[in-house]
Amino acid sequence: MKQVSLRERDTLDYSGKEALNSIATNLTFVGRHMNKFVMTSCVASEGKSSLCMQLMLNLAQRGNSVVMVDADLRASFLMSRLKFEEGGVIQGLVHYLAGYCELDQAIYQTDVEGAYIIPTGDTVANPLPLLDSPDFGQMMEELSSKFDYVLVDAPPVGVVIDAAVIAKNCDGAVFVLEYGKRSKREVVDAVQQLEQSGCPVLGCVINMVTVKTLAEKSYYKKYYSGHYSSYYDGYGNKKDESADIKRKKR
Repeated sequence: MKQVSLRERDTLDYSGKEALNSIATNLTFVGRHMNKFVMTSCVASEGKSSLCMQLMLNLAQRGNSVVMVDADLRASFLMSRLKFEEGGVIQGLVHYLAGYCELDQAIYQTDVEGAYIIPTGDTVANPLPLLDSPDFGQMMEELSSKFDYVLVDAPPVGVVIDAAVIAKNCDGAVFVLEYGKRSKREVVDAVQQLEQSGCPVLGCVINMVTVKTLAEKSYYKKYYSGHYSSYYDGYGNKKDESADIKRKKR
């Protein structure tokens, strides 16, 4: 099988790892026969691709076989993070759906045991005919039988229709939203668009939440005091070692 390595990985601190463990555990409990999940957001840059990759690694490190499908055929984030060992044309999802290669030729084994990736291979101006073809649905079923989990990184649902087309071939959808950036109307419209495809929305991951943000909520003000500025970034990584967080006495 072809090999690929990850150029960089987001480093999580303890709180970030625990949050990721909770998300991965919740996915394993949604149902015995549910193993195809699509991850999307309302708009770009809300962290869905990074979260999808982290979930792939987390589930693989638990002893599962996991394949991540990069289905953002218009503007892939993942391609820039991969280092392919082969030269020349990188075959991926586009090439398979267009009939230029077999499915096995589009699957790459990563440098993490149990973690596999199907890259886009190329960008497409109008990917809907490929994503809405019977070949995509058949591919998802075949991957479901070969791997314990199939994670699909889809484009933002609030920007193009691609995510809804992808979702109809998945068992469940997970929304990734940047805290405080989306209106209720945006979220409701995005959820309804996915649900119309017949794919249930399993839940929402609120991303880029800082300790300072939580402290501004009255509930947390009762428990925490100190300096919170820049303590965590969007992925739960510690950024300011001097931050002093103390637990109040009740």
